[in-house]
Amino acid sequence: MALYDLTAEKLLLKEISDGNSLAFNKMFCLYRGKILAFVDSLVHSKADAEEIVQETFLVIWQNRDKLLSIEHPRNYIYTIARNKTYDYLAKISRTEKTINNAWINTSTSLNNIDDQINLKESTFLINKVLQTLSLQKQEIFQMSRAQHMSHEEIAQAVGLSKSRVKNVIVEVLKHLKYHIAKHHISVSLLLLLNYFL
Repeated sequence: MALYDLTAEKLLLKEISDGNSLAFNKMFCLYRGKILAFVDSLVHSKADAEEIVQETFLVIWQNRDKLLSIEHPRNYIYTIARNKTYDYLAKISRTEKTINNAWINTSTSLNNIDDQINLKESTFLINKVLQTLSLQKQEIFQMSRAQHMSHEEIAQAVGLSKSRVKNVIVEVLKHLKYHIAKHHISVSLLLLLNYFL
């Protein structure tokens, strides 16, 4: 059979449509190498290209009852192979996106866990440093940060001037920053201090 003998190929399709497995094998041998090269040029994987070729010819065999209506056998085979290749590439793209998203989510979760651990350690250190201060300074700082009271409200509660309350909070923050620098604490603690500021 000539390479692109349309009449002979249409005859081959007719035999395949009749369930002739020898004709199907002949068609497979005729096109396998060309389809494989075509698919491999798109997917860059011999193993995956081989699988796509197998799927292509499986579709032809499963739809053999429709082969009599095919005008151009070569175009028909290449179209199936192309569609199978596009399906494969779309699936790979979705898989890579899924893997990337999973990695990002996992990384974010791990970062959140690290942040939580650092936050606990940081909070522990801050509380420990605060305990070295006078009870009045601790009380003023807690009112400001934990209870979110204004300087004026704190001043009224402890019997000090508003400016003295502000100075006490500044002193406490300086004390905390000094101990943080001294202990080489991580960035998360500095972020925590920014919250205090």
